[in-house]
Amino acid sequence: MTGRTDKGIILTTGDFTRDARAEAIRAGTPPIELVNGEGLVRLMEKHQIGVRPRTVYDVDHEFFRRFDTP
Repeated sequence: MTGRTDKGIILTTGDFTRDARAEAIRAGTPPIELVNGEGLVRLMEKHQIGVRPRTVYDVDHEFFRRFDTP
């Protein structure tokens, strides 16, 4: 990056290599914020962009064990 930038941002639905992470913070260059797939999902959830909250229930098998017949 050259010019009048203070920072860059790169988004991916995957992940970044170790070399990409090292390049993003290389001395003498503007920093680059890397946002991987998990980080992107967290941002979408935080700002409620493209997602809707929902409640999910799991069956409590321990509760039903007491109703088992021998």
